[in-house]
Amino acid sequence: MKTKTQKIALLGILGAQALALSFLENLLPAMPFLPPGVKLGLSNIVTMFTAGTMGFFPALAVTLIKSLFALLTRGVTAFFMSFGGGFLSTIAMCLMIKFVKEKAGYIGIAVVSSLSHNFGQLIVSIIITGTTAMISYAPILLLSGIVMGIITGIILKAVMPLLMKQSKYFTL
Repeated sequence: MKTKTQKIALLGILGAQALALSFLENLLPAMPFLPPGVKLGLSNIVTMFTAGTMGFFPALAVTLIKSLFALLTRGVTAFFMSFGGGFLSTIAMCLMIKFVKEKAGYIGIAVVSSLSHNFGQLIVSIIITGTTAMISYAPILLLSGIVMGIITGIILKAVMPLLMKQSKYFTL
């Protein structure tokens, strides 16, 4: 059983890992074959792990940490895009984990999470621009969400033993 202090410490470590992955991903040059704004979403791996091991509110805390990082490094629009996508993504992943984890597996959860993130960002972009013209970007977001979700799901499955081992250091 974890104490409150152990949970907070683990959440701090997970938040730092999500920030590090987000920072590293932002250092990668834009891929010429990818549409603007499409990213792998490596920090989502940590959020999915947090959702699966600690629950909705800790996962939402990681999402908020990542969004505040976007605010500090890329501005207000990036914050709203990050939080809008991250919030829906966190809800989706937690629902998937609660109801269909065994059937969907890490890849299924990651794909639904990625699609939810893209949908959340699409909603935010429509609100920010005041036009529904952004909907024309939906097919690209659908395809990229599936591909990036598969990749992050595979990575999560590969690093899950390491993340579990790390979290054991925070148990009695």
